[in-house]
Amino acid sequence: MKLTLTQFQTLDGVIQAPGGPEEDRVGGFEHGGWSVPFDDDDFGRFITGVFDQVDAFLLGRRTYDIFASYWPKMTDPADPVASRLNKLPKYVATTTLTSSDWENTHLIGREDIAKDVALLKEQPGRELQMHGSAGLAQSLLAHELIDTIHLLTYPVTLGTGKRLFADGGLPTAFRTIASSVTSTGVVISTYERAGRPEYGSY
Repeated sequence: MKLTLTQFQTLDGVIQAPGGPEEDRVGGFEHGGWSVPFDDDDFGRFITGVFDQVDAFLLGRRTYDIFASYWPKMTDPADPVASRLNKLPKYVATTTLTSSDWENTHLIGREDIAKDVALLKEQPGRELQMHGSAGLAQSLLAHELIDTIHLLTYPVTLGTGKRLFADGGLPTAFRTIASSVTSTGVVISTYERAGRPEYGSY
């Protein structure tokens, strides 16, 4: 399977708590829910297209807890997101969680998350998808395990908050394979990992 990451970010790179005020207040973050005003049909079509390609999910512990508190209650079989999240395998990177009531949940990463994810990618299928889970994504980017990034950049700046591409990350080149703009101004770009950066001078 190919490992893909779908991530929301502001213009200044903040990825923390896009979906609601209480989603993630770590560090005293007070801007939760910043993506919500930009929701539109273009965004919905994009997300549906992404979920049409999934065969399994890989989630960090915090994102898993957020998803598990909401999506099991969404039981409409026609919902393109809920139907897949509730039925398909969900692999959770955790060293503390010992069990889960959410159907088809599997706990991984207790000893070596990079090794476990590499083994998952060797399984047959289309996409092993990550949504959010920025802390886990940073670790997997450092191990060159994420193949594709769908980066949704919202026309807003916040000044504080967690960022996906933090200082000290592995220098990596990407190839842009798709880009579009929603009716509310969200830039949706898809990047594939393309090795190391090249350098020059003007």
